[in-house]
Amino acid sequence: MDSALSSPSTGPGTGGMYLDGENQTLVKLLVAGPFGVGKTTLIRALSETPPLHTEEVMTKTGAMVDDLAGVRDKTTTTVAIDFGRLTLPGDLVLYLFGTPGQKRFRPLWQDIARGALGALVLADTRRLADSFEVMDIVEEAGLRYAVAVNTFPDAPQYDVDKLREALDLHPETPLVLCDARDRDQSVDALIALVHHVLDNLPEENPNP
Repeated sequence: MDSALSSPSTGPGTGGMYLDGENQTLVKLLVAGPFGVGKTTLIRALSETPPLHTEEVMTKTGAMVDDLAGVRDKTTTTVAIDFGRLTLPGDLVLYLFGTPGQKRFRPLWQDIARGALGALVLADTRRLADSFEVMDIVEEAGLRYAVAVNTFPDAPQYDVDKLREALDLHPETPLVLCDARDRDQSVDALIALVHHVLDNLPEENPNP
């Protein structure tokens, strides 16, 4: 996608399945977060088309470099990207790119981030500190972001104010609680991000 915020062309070659409206606005967003935080699950719950996943079974070798604390039951990991598509009211089409959370995939993350308008950063209260590095990468890329705390059943529960303080978030950064398996809650998290991104788009100069 050449532009993070654009209107699609129609005609031969588009197929009509994905770009089926002349007035659609396309927005590229990232779904980021540390290893095992639920990025693949969230995109699977949200995507209106069959999502693309690049998951591989974890091996003993991988267990030596990926910290499984808090996610002992995890058996697969994303090795490239997850991709999904979601249309919101008003013909706003979101292209969702899930990015690997491990440090060794940082160069890939930087490539995927090109052209994105913002990022939804997932966090897990069982290992909240793991989200700091991801937020640093997002901030270094100059992306607006929202934080969605994935409410795992066995994870400690805290109120939003305490979580905001623990994550040291800017007052304008949205923070929501959601179950990544729940489509409605995940949509609400994305909508919070979209509002944050669109409210902070630079104003166009009417006299260039």
